[in-house]
Amino acid sequence: MSNVAYELKAEARERVGKGSARELRRNGLIPAVIYGDKKEPVSIALSRNEVTKKMHAGGFFTTLATIEVEGKKYSVLPKDIQLDPVRDFVLHVDFLRVSKNTQVTVDIPVHFENEEKSPGLKRGGVLNVVRHTVEFHCPANSIPDSIQVDLTGLEIGDGIHISHVTLPEGVEPTITDRDFTIATIASPAGLKSDDNAAGEDDAADEAAEGDSED
Repeated sequence: MSNVAYELKAEARERVGKGSARELRRNGLIPAVIYGDKKEPVSIALSRNEVTKKMHAGGFFTTLATIEVEGKKYSVLPKDIQLDPVRDFVLHVDFLRVSKNTQVTVDIPVHFENEEKSPGLKRGGVLNVVRHTVEFHCPANSIPDSIQVDLTGLEIGDGIHISHVTLPEGVEPTITDRDFTIATIASPAGLKSDDNAAGEDDAADEAAEGDSED
């Protein structure tokens, strides 16, 4: 399920505002806030180097963290990060306070397996990925690392929809009004039939429509 949790140590931040934030950044720290769970927000300061390392390790927004502030520990999930538009370093992070009952909305990466067992791919077909990630509602303490799409038996022209994917318990897509496309098995370049080309165009149109509604 979710990636291995990590811990960060933080300082309580008594002063807030632009001046205080600039002073923190000059000292290698970044301002952050812990909010949610119907409790008062907690303003903190974190090591920029530590946060940057965790951010670049992957799965930052789907990995639970424990933040220790003056001996008190908070279970949190990163929800938003502000980057400097020019130098691209971390300026501020929002953390959502979570409990065993907290439900979150997250983008989960899609992984494909058993490509060698797809007759369509073996015949030269191409895996056309419509959605590299899918947005889900799920418990904060059991966020999947990824969703697995099995390509076994798929032929050229076949589409993979969300209904074809076995999801962990409690994990539900945010799009519920249609059986949206995740990927298709496309014909090799130059060999597309009119039917296959139309099918792929429909899938692309559906994906564009879904993205505009999300």
